[in-house]
Amino acid sequence: MENSEEMTFWHHLEALRRVLLRVAAALLLCLIGYFCAMPLLFDRFVLGPTDSDFFLYRWLSGLGDGGGFFPDFGNDDFRVELININVASQFLTHITTSFWFALVTVFPYLIWELWRFVRPALYEGEKRSVGAAFCGGTVLFYAGCAVGYALVFPFTFRFLTEYRVSETVVNQISLDSYMGNFLMLIFVMGIVFELPMLSWMLSRMGLVTKSFFRRYRRHAVVALLVLAAIITPSGDPFTLLVVFLPLYLLYELGIRFARD
Repeated sequence: MENSEEMTFWHHLEALRRVLLRVAAALLLCLIGYFCAMPLLFDRFVLGPTDSDFFLYRWLSGLGDGGGFFPDFGNDDFRVELININVASQFLTHITTSFWFALVTVFPYLIWELWRFVRPALYEGEKRSVGAAFCGGTVLFYAGCAVGYALVFPFTFRFLTEYRVSETVVNQISLDSYMGNFLMLIFVMGIVFELPMLSWMLSRMGLVTKSFFRRYRRHAVVALLVLAAIITPSGDPFTLLVVFLPLYLLYELGIRFARD
């Protein structure tokens, strides 16, 4: 790539256009691949938390009914049948789910292309820092998505589907409702896991320090408990604790990343 000092605004714009075209092409190829494979992925992966055979439920099945503290994972009859009430929902769900899967897959390539675009304009020290931020942010995003899929969404979904305001009211979960919560919770956890990177960037800018995070640790615990309660509207303490602990560990990790 040309030296950033010799490139005009239009050269930068053309370089950005090429970056966007390459990313769009990669996204399109992945979207087509996922669209073809979606029937298999949807049954085994997306709909996994709707059945008692889900790996998390099997792993925690020994807990049984913990008297209100633990959810009842010993119930082998748990199964949720989704219904579709809109004519085009199944087709649109096929397309949108393929798109989100493709976007998550292409995310590292998108970060790499952005890194290549901004790298010529940075000093050597900045290149190392920004490169580390891109790599660390990508890893944390995937870790957050994994926690969202493996822990947060299954706990939340199982609680809400088994909750009854009255025994005469039967829960019938629509496909749109399920997919909305599925994608939202996983994406939110991916974003939340960027907290250590945010702490590192703010400290690099001189806005916060390690002592600042330590001084307001108690306030952060309260804020994280509220955030965990918002992410998982479950009433049992166990589910709240499962969500809160990763968030608190991220806060402590952010302290380690911050400067003195």
